[in-house]
Amino acid sequence: MGMLGRACAVAICLLGFTAIGFAKDPPSQTLTWPESGSPVLRFTFAKFKKIGGVGGEATYITDTSAQNLGSKRISRANFKLYLFDDKKTRIGEALLSVSDVAPGETIKFQTTIASTGNPFSVAIVADYLPPELGAAAPTKTVSLTVNSIPQGAHLKVDGTDSGTTPKVVQLTTGKHRLEFSKEGFNAGSFPLEIAPNDASGGSVSYELGSAVHDTVELRDGSVLNGDVESVSAADVVVRIGGKDGHYDRNQVKRILFVERESSQALPPAAQPSSGPQQ
Repeated sequence: MGMLGRACAVAICLLGFTAIGFAKDPPSQTLTWPESGSPVLRFTFAKFKKIGGVGGEATYITDTSAQNLGSKRISRANFKLYLFDDKKTRIGEALLSVSDVAPGETIKFQTTIASTGNPFSVAIVADYLPPELGAAAPTKTVSLTVNSIPQGAHLKVDGTDSGTTPKVVQLTTGKHRLEFSKEGFNAGSFPLEIAPNDASGGSVSYELGSAVHDTVELRDGSVLNGDVESVSAADVVVRIGGKDGHYDRNQVKRILFVERESSQALPPAAQPSSGPQQ
């Protein structure tokens, strides 16, 4: 191959390398807020440029523009910019502030954001809205996995039946109450508050109080919760709901007893007097 041929081969190789390098950079992205209903703001983010990093965290900068698509002047509004990698894992966040923007006007600024991975996509969530924009904000819901120890507890959210744990529920921003109940265990509840900047994917777990009844596990897999009255070589007597049930001893696989306070021993009965001894 001549000199010209080698030069062309090198040039082609370099061009291929450059294309791969640019492919790693996320393209510019445009988001409209809110996602549903009448659009109010349009955010455009240029390519994220890495400007530094320490340890596993890198700092990126992007040229940002915000256009007022509504009919009212926006006095001041704050938004959270969330950064995600290609697996939709949130890897960074930054605060965006939009102030004094007339209808149809576009403002431009730079946004700096720290990230623990390679940026791939972005999302916008309202953090503070002025009165003129409050009606435009959609009702935000967050997906949350609710579990209990032990599992299989009946769950109520704000007094409404929501199935058994583990359960994925949709909660709006604000205060809520989760209630748990399971046969044989002390019921309980606790308050939960969803903040405006909370994201979906979290989980909570509640441990019910200790069992209040004995547990009898049968060999067919069924489980009984009650008070074991007696155990003999022939059968096991379990009181459930005030009624005694008799089970063949060979049906019973395991019995778990709960600790109970021992009843106070009664004094021995007085012996009847037989009168003075002669």
